[in-house]
Amino acid sequence: VFPDGGSSICSDIHGQYSDLLRLFEYGGFPPEANYLFLGDYVDRGKQSLETICLLLAYKIKYPENFFLLRGNHECASINRIYGFYDECKRRFNVRLWKVFTDCFNCLPVAALIDDKILCMHGGLSPDLGHLDEIKNLPRPTDVPDTGLLCDLLWSDPGKDVQGWGMNDRGVSYTFGHDKVTEFLLKHDLDLICRAHQVVEDGYEFFADRQLVTIFSAPNYCGEFDNAGAMMSVDETLMCSFQILKPAERKIKFMASNKM
Repeated sequence: VFPDGGSSICSDIHGQYSDLLRLFEYGGFPPEANYLFLGDYVDRGKQSLETICLLLAYKIKYPENFFLLRGNHECASINRIYGFYDECKRRFNVRLWKVFTDCFNCLPVAALIDDKILCMHGGLSPDLGHLDEIKNLPRPTDVPDTGLLCDLLWSDPGKDVQGWGMNDRGVSYTFGHDKVTEFLLKHDLDLICRAHQVVEDGYEFFADRQLVTIFSAPNYCGEFDNAGAMMSVDETLMCSFQILKPAERKIKFMASNKM
């Protein structure tokens, strides 16, 4: 996927535009560094339009150094509810939202770094027998309620799961350590890199470091005290993490005249 020189992997910006700029300040503005984003650019935050427009502009300007995958929020039925539709309608018009829907329906859903690191937004699927099946997914397409495309965008690792389990989201599955190990062995991979879940430190390993979750929006929605993270992969596939610390809570002290 990437030219020589390594890459930075980010995910789940969710309209937190100022934090996206912080990521670029930290990692280098394109084309100074190569980037792969794992989806969920819109919804929740206040500046989804600025966020997605800057990312798409960089993709157009530096197509060989900048890659955007689809997240579960790059789907009309989801971003109709969680903020992007309302932002488009309030600031411009519904037609703009429909144009973005057409764009999102064309986004790729997985990336392979040096044939060793498989990246997607959600996770594994019981319908994924061979990596070519991802290549063969039709585009443009909406996200179906079940099946391979749905799982790649929606599934989650499950700490207490063996095999495949029910997902509390009501969509797709959870998968256990065993499925990660089995998948990596079968496809001669070293690591699965995915997003889709808020993690306290911005990144979190699973299955003996065979899978990593990346989440790049610090103080997600203003409701969490999570850090945001970016994973750097060098030419030797050594991975390191850069952390955006959460802002400290502002504590108001009430003055008192009583001694």
